[in-house]
Amino acid sequence: MAHMNAFDSDVFGMMQLSATLLDQPHLPKRLGELGIFEEEGIRTTSLTVEQQGNTLVLVQTTPRGGPAIQNIPDQRNLVSIPTARIAVEDAMTADEVQNLRAFGSESDLTTLQAEVNKRNLRMSNSIEATMEHQRAGAINGLVLDADGSTLVDLFTTFGVSAQTPVDFDLAAGVAGALREKCSAVIRSIEDELGGLPYSGIHAMCGADFFDALTSNGEYRENKLSWEAASALEQRIAGRRVDFGGITFEEYRGNVGGMAYVPVDQAKIFPIGVPSLFLTRYAPAEYWETVNTVGLPRYARQVPSADPSVQRIFRVQSQVVNICTRPRVLFSGTIT
Repeated sequence: MAHMNAFDSDVFGMMQLSATLLDQPHLPKRLGELGIFEEEGIRTTSLTVEQQGNTLVLVQTTPRGGPAIQNIPDQRNLVSIPTARIAVEDAMTADEVQNLRAFGSESDLTTLQAEVNKRNLRMSNSIEATMEHQRAGAINGLVLDADGSTLVDLFTTFGVSAQTPVDFDLAAGVAGALREKCSAVIRSIEDELGGLPYSGIHAMCGADFFDALTSNGEYRENKLSWEAASALEQRIAGRRVDFGGITFEEYRGNVGGMAYVPVDQAKIFPIGVPSLFLTRYAPAEYWETVNTVGLPRYARQVPSADPSVQRIFRVQSQVVNICTRPRVLFSGTIT
């Protein structure tokens, strides 16, 4: 029979636990699935972003042989953004393990490992939900903590102002008004991107905004003219529709009653822009991880007051999620 000091074996060491955790099924979350965030590990606890502008000016003509207009040098600036620690712990007592194991069994270690993996997965899912909350903050320009406090204000960090929210006035019946709003947003995003390429414009919508959009007269007339009318009656979770050059998607991010996107708003952003949205993982605070490339998750045992009766397991991530050009982010509202 395996002994109860099995917790001290390599099976429950940090590397084994972390490797097992990374093999667990991914928790579906839409912004993560969309693939717009470029994920990478870093060796430091902060992400450094270099800003360099490309300034274009109209050049005044000058007389032949006279002095030329002086070029305006690009401004370069380094911005350092700290990562944030997301950590969850779960304690397992000897009595809980006793209730799981069969007397005289030779598979105690397997039983212990299954229980630890189950708890680690539950904690990892909470971290993934928190990660999605931070991604939603990045497409809004304001990354918030679970208590509503600010982790990263991207507008302040990069020294720019937020765009004025766009009222889509979806209750209006003016022909062409909705398409005009979409075109105005797209042009503004293109102006902010300059010469950078993009593959599309996406909008993550709260439920009320999405319902108002799909009830809008101009939208419905377009669907009736060009697509099957039955599409107007579909009610599918995570619906997406295209209109005016923008893909509008109903976003259902919500944990504990906290909506990741307000129900009456849409968060609009370009996709396919190189290095626009970044996720960076820093090393955990352990001796084993000093100056190593950060991993998405770490799992390990941490000391308890009395390890003879209780073991504590921790799952954590040291991470930052940002948008490097927050001026391309727009919010749509409804009246």
